[in-house]
Amino acid sequence: MNSWVDPKIVSKARRDKAKLVFDRFEEQQPQCVFGLGDVCCKNCFQGPCRIIPGKQEEGVCGANADLIVTRNLLRHVAAGTACHTDHAKEVLLALLKISEGKTKSYPIKDKEKLFFVARKLGLKTFGKSVKQVAKSVVLEALEEFRRQEGLLKQREGLTLNWFKVRANKERMKAWSKLDILPVNADAEISHALHQTTMGNDADPVNVLLSVLKLGLVDGFAGMSLATDVQDIIFGTPYLTKSTANLGVLKKDWVNIIVHGHLPLLSEKVLEWSRKMGLHAKKVGAKGINVVGMCCTGNELLMRQGVPMAGHVMQQEMALVTGAVDATVVDLQCIYPSLQDIASCYNTRLITTIDFVKIPGALHLPFEVENADRSAKKIIKEAVKAFQKRKGKNVLIPEKVSELYGGFSVEAIKTLLSKLDKKNPFKPLINEMKSGNVLGIVAVVGCRNAKLRGQAFQEELTRILIKNNVLVVGTGCWAHAAAQADLMNPRAVKLAGDGLKHFLEKVGEANGLEALPPAWHMGSCVDCSRIGALFTQLSEASNTSLPDLPIACSAPEYMAEKSLAIGVYFLDLGVTTHVNPALSIKGSKIATRVLTKDLEKLVGSRVIFGSTPETAAKKIIGVLKSKRNL
Repeated sequence: MNSWVDPKIVSKARRDKAKLVFDRFEEQQPQCVFGLGDVCCKNCFQGPCRIIPGKQEEGVCGANADLIVTRNLLRHVAAGTACHTDHAKEVLLALLKISEGKTKSYPIKDKEKLFFVARKLGLKTFGKSVKQVAKSVVLEALEEFRRQEGLLKQREGLTLNWFKVRANKERMKAWSKLDILPVNADAEISHALHQTTMGNDADPVNVLLSVLKLGLVDGFAGMSLATDVQDIIFGTPYLTKSTANLGVLKKDWVNIIVHGHLPLLSEKVLEWSRKMGLHAKKVGAKGINVVGMCCTGNELLMRQGVPMAGHVMQQEMALVTGAVDATVVDLQCIYPSLQDIASCYNTRLITTIDFVKIPGALHLPFEVENADRSAKKIIKEAVKAFQKRKGKNVLIPEKVSELYGGFSVEAIKTLLSKLDKKNPFKPLINEMKSGNVLGIVAVVGCRNAKLRGQAFQEELTRILIKNNVLVVGTGCWAHAAAQADLMNPRAVKLAGDGLKHFLEKVGEANGLEALPPAWHMGSCVDCSRIGALFTQLSEASNTSLPDLPIACSAPEYMAEKSLAIGVYFLDLGVTTHVNPALSIKGSKIATRVLTKDLEKLVGSRVIFGSTPETAAKKIIGVLKSKRNL
């Protein structure tokens, strides 16, 4: 176990007979070798079939290793894409209800971005009210999921509307040449499931082209759409200061963890926690302390400065402290084990989404029309739980790390504009041209139990910034980097001289000693912000995306969403490191295409590295090969 795994918390879990994710992982050993190589097929009921080289080369239907591996990969990416497009629809339908006056719980906070998106979509805004424009944007965005005529006219240029908002012409040409431009997000996911059932596509290369197509669906109809709409509703993030680690919990306060990915719920819980502080004080609490877990933590940090309690593999540890009165969850990355842990400590686990239920948890359905009523119920349940906990011993880790978050593209441009108001990106581009800043690397993704508590993300980030690489990132990496003190200005001392000078110069221009060398750009869905940053740097420098000194790493990916995100970056032309290695080694074709041939098609490839040192060396090699600014 490493620095982020508190040994006292683990010992307490053992004493309390609370099984953690590490325990369950070890119980699963050894893991299935066929599953690890993705050469196991269960796509029909003649199986399951597995491939053994030299002995069993085909499944019952005749599918070989190349087909089985690529079909499995496509299904993984389809599932990950569905998570992000579902997320996008949730916030999109919320904006529709706001625009129609069906809820007064949410104002539209970023009108400027609303009108920006409307103009990009080619919508008329003159003389229209904010709500009228919002409804027009929603109706246009919904076409991403219901457009049918385009399926017959795909070659006539009809494709996703959000390409108009976030894609650039050079990339669109590359995708059009490959014939991977999607038309209807839901139809493409459905098509992928159909394509990979027994008796359909038997061409592994064609299956891999569908993987690339779904990466575009994920990046534009999923992540970009969700991020833009969330900014419209809740406001675009700007630089904010906060804290991280399990030490943000408070002994004598009502502690509420908001966990999941949708800010629709967490923003309301936070709002009512501030209004109902007196309710908590009446039962002996000092107040109500709302902290974030996983990507909900990132969402609340960016816009509200709320402390971040931990990443995906710390969700159980937070409950083991005994200090959490309620954990409120919405969707994605929520361990089914939470209720078992919660029952050991009288913590109230509250589910809120109709398709995310956990046996034993309290289910309080959340709908935007009744958002305030639901949030008040949640606060009351947490206060009741505090009354049962009051006076009991708790174990809260002492460490609390300071951080700066909220590096949206707009925030980055605002910071850089202090050096060049007319061309904000020019100072950064000049530093990359000179080599003082070797390049930019996006570090994204999860925590994975396979790494047995290694601090892979933190160490990779340290090595990169030492070599003058600016690191930007999202998701659980953000929690990891914050806890490792890499997101505060003091971390600039860890940077190479060129990067350090640049960060100090920009920081001083903005009233800080320096900017941190690791920039928090948001939740997993906000990988689209990184895509937008790279796209705008490409346009500002008149350099194609594949020629920019940029790269991506998913050093501890765990969820299927991470694969979809990785494919999105590959589509952009950004070479991407993944660890653990993709389960493609059973297929020579998949390995060749993804690690070599892909570079000829979209300008990027997949690279592997099982240690931070190996990964950093390969990533730095990629950056050094791209000096065409």
